[in-house]
Amino acid sequence: DMDFLIKFAKEAKEAGADRLRYCDTVGMMEPFSIYEHIRRIIDEVGIDVEMHTHNDFGLATANTLAGIKAGAKYAGVTVNGLGERAGNAALEEVVMALKYIYKNDLGIKTNLLKEVCEYVAKASGRVLPLSKTIVGHNVFAHESGIHTDGVLKDSKTYESFSPEEVGLQRQILIGKHSGRNAIVAKFKEYDIDLTPEQAEEILKRVRSLSVQLKRSLFDKELIYLYNEMREEKIKDVNLQNNI
Repeated sequence: DMDFLIKFAKEAKEAGADRLRYCDTVGMMEPFSIYEHIRRIIDEVGIDVEMHTHNDFGLATANTLAGIKAGAKYAGVTVNGLGERAGNAALEEVVMALKYIYKNDLGIKTNLLKEVCEYVAKASGRVLPLSKTIVGHNVFAHESGIHTDGVLKDSKTYESFSPEEVGLQRQILIGKHSGRNAIVAKFKEYDIDLTPEQAEEILKRVRSLSVQLKRSLFDKELIYLYNEMREEKIKDVNLQNNI
């Protein structure tokens, strides 16, 4: 009941409170309602507001940002979103969203985020998913041919910020979705310059093996395919010479 909440906030302010913590303890709110509520509290009561949101519907970070956009000056966050049930708004998500979506740099050393998140994950006995937003290793892993080509030409094509910004590194994965440019770029990491013909041949082998294994390939498997291709070419040349 917003009328009751406004009355409560006014009484709290008159009693000496200088901040109201708005708690979505069961994670049932959504950003549009949050914005309206926080805007009304600030307009009618004139008190600072702190956001405390839960992630039961995956909206904790969005709700926190909505509250901030409405005028909230404080946000309760946790590393990795650690908290009751589905957890709370994640520090790393809120910090990076404020910096890159709302252009509000809080001055936090974001290059240490991965290290901090991994430390907290280990200390709390919880696995940090590969696809974890902001700090997961897969955030900057590219396999699709069009994605890889775009990133190699201009990283901003498919990355909102650089991996170094959060302590990560870009990964070019080679698998069934890869394109020729990705193959060429990957082998340059091994100091091997492929001809267009070699790149096409290896790409065929990569896609075949990747489908068979149902995953992207490791570096040693790529080198194996390269050596296999070279040996076959040598055998063909020897065979033709003998003929």
